[in-house]
Amino acid sequence: MRDVLTFILAGGKGERLNPLTRDRAKPAVPFGGIYRIVDFTLSNSINSGLRRIFVLIQYKSFSLQKHILAGWDVFSSQLGEFIDVIPPQQRIGADWYKGTADAIYQNIYAIQDFDPSLVLILAGDHIYKMDYSQMIEHHQQMGADVTVSCVEMDKQTASSFGVIEVDKKDRVCGFKEKPQSPKTIPGKPSKIFASMGIYLFNSDVLKKELEFDAKKKDSDHDFGKNIIPQMLEKKRKIYVYNFVDDKGRPKYWRDIGTRDAYYQANMDLIRSNPKFDLYDKSWPVRTYHAQYPPIKIMHAHAAKNVGSGSIVDSLIAGGCVVSSAKIERSILSSNVKVESGAVVSDSVIMEGVVIGKRAQIKNAIIDKEVVVPPYEKIGFNLEQDRKRFDVTTSGIVIVAKKTTVSHS
Repeated sequence: MRDVLTFILAGGKGERLNPLTRDRAKPAVPFGGIYRIVDFTLSNSINSGLRRIFVLIQYKSFSLQKHILAGWDVFSSQLGEFIDVIPPQQRIGADWYKGTADAIYQNIYAIQDFDPSLVLILAGDHIYKMDYSQMIEHHQQMGADVTVSCVEMDKQTASSFGVIEVDKKDRVCGFKEKPQSPKTIPGKPSKIFASMGIYLFNSDVLKKELEFDAKKKDSDHDFGKNIIPQMLEKKRKIYVYNFVDDKGRPKYWRDIGTRDAYYQANMDLIRSNPKFDLYDKSWPVRTYHAQYPPIKIMHAHAAKNVGSGSIVDSLIAGGCVVSSAKIERSILSSNVKVESGAVVSDSVIMEGVVIGKRAQIKNAIIDKEVVVPPYEKIGFNLEQDRKRFDVTTSGIVIVAKKTTVSHS
């Protein structure tokens, strides 16, 4: 694995995640109580034995860069190991990264300096567990120029993904971005191959294709839209790596590019038998851990007509103080305070939030450092909530970071 150089693309704006991306890049958005989205791709890399990693940043990257520097200093530079953060540097021109392929092209010097046999390109904004060494082994067995990792999805979801067309031997024949009439998997007329945004290139092939694409004025400089189609024209060997378990079933993978998808992926974590298991000791998910005291659960004896409270089917992070409140099917990030008589259900509460006495919150995402006043209700009257907050298509209320919540 030392002959593999890894790039993680972490510069996306994540406009469809607004207001969660108002002050941060999409890979830096908190997830699952204590993590950032980028932690999952980084953890996959570490667990797969990859030790030379570049993280390419761009949009509102301060919190992302701070998180990686604080929480991911886990390698020995004397052994040639690193996780290095690289912003656009104008080494080639005056532009920021113009697309996924251009981001790699602007850092082609790094590929030339390290001279790896293989270059692995990953997206930093997806939730999944993958052993990349298995993809690398598949790539070498097939004698591929590039391997594209894909996951089976229902045909009706095609308009949300880049769809890969393959022959019966899993060799790539075409690529369409969000097609209305997609090509299905041979022998599976109801299924498509959705691109996971993971590409494994032979290094010499990648350099040639990037240089060829960079000369095109009409290119979006994107791997899916441009690099793969131009390689198909040249009859390059492009194969799919099917992301399945040992029984041939698609593994868990979520592109949380929309607010509803982000909410649902969080809710997936608190099921009794979650499809995505954070407690799998064989595949730990790492992150930066701030120093917080233990969780404190209190019964407010002095509060009249307030029960003892309860916590059911929820994840509670360190530093939280819950006082005679009910927490149901929710995620509380670090340092959250929930006062007596409050009820929180089916919600994601981020770090430093204070939920006042007898406040009620349901079907909501509350970003960092919001103070919810006593007796406030959020998620019960969507018409009223739309006047104050963002509301998703499915009716999830999002309260932006540091919002001053006034009574409805």
